[in-house]
Amino acid sequence: MTLANRSSISGLLLAAAGAIAFSGKAIIVKLSYLYGVDAVTVIMFRMLLALPFFIALGIWSEKQTQARENPLTRRDLLGIVALGFVGYYLSSYLDFLGLQYITASLERLILYLNPTLVVVLGWLIYKKPVQPIRMMAMAVSYAGVLLVFAHELSFTGSDVALGSALVFASALTYAVYLVFSGQLVQRIGAMRLVGWATSVACVCCIVQFIVLRPLSAMDVPHPVLWLALLNALLCTVAPVLMVMMAIERIGAALTAQTGMIGPMSTITLGVMVLGEPLNLWIGAGTLLVVGGVFLVTKYGEK
Repeated sequence: MTLANRSSISGLLLAAAGAIAFSGKAIIVKLSYLYGVDAVTVIMFRMLLALPFFIALGIWSEKQTQARENPLTRRDLLGIVALGFVGYYLSSYLDFLGLQYITASLERLILYLNPTLVVVLGWLIYKKPVQPIRMMAMAVSYAGVLLVFAHELSFTGSDVALGSALVFASALTYAVYLVFSGQLVQRIGAMRLVGWATSVACVCCIVQFIVLRPLSAMDVPHPVLWLALLNALLCTVAPVLMVMMAIERIGAALTAQTGMIGPMSTITLGVMVLGEPLNLWIGAGTLLVVGGVFLVTKYGEK
């Protein structure tokens, strides 16, 4: 086996592992809610435990040759703070809020619409043309989400609408991050941006808890702390590193396509761990979403 083949295989494995690990976030959050804690508390513990690792990532990235030759400017710092607030803090908080009202399966399908939102924002902001096949693919994806949404709405009522709106807002804010982070990534590097932007988000989540909750709210059942540690390490820090390493080996496009196993793994874990339903409606909706997103990513700008 050649070195190139080994690199490709390792890249595919890293991309798949990162997608599966990240998909477990919703499951852990839903388990945490069983102990009577709210989104503000759950996300605070997750980010508090993840913060040292992201600071370490930022410090490590600053010691690389490219960073030493290209120090951060005031404009870079403002960009990092803004992107960290919108793309990691606000997006994560809205997602955690939404998970209080909808299943992990529907949450993952809505978040998976992210590439379609990037396309729409690119068209609105930068006037990038959208190929007809991509428009059709986006319609297929949204039809899949609406199918699952309508099925859940008929069983659980208006809370599904609120939860879905919150998660969709989460996907939208992260799409904004992706659209506006391009130039900053080219200037300072992906690992450097991720390290510091996620550190900003962690601090925002901690400050939010301090402002909105009494310190006594930190006295939570021990399982919540263990779940937060698992969420921070396995579903937050590890996926970020694995996806970045996968992109280095196989490129962003193939990494994104490999990540399509994410919704399937979330649904599987939701059924096995949370006892969420698995039926024809969810299966059909998942196939539509994944198929549509695959076409959106496959037929990118030429």
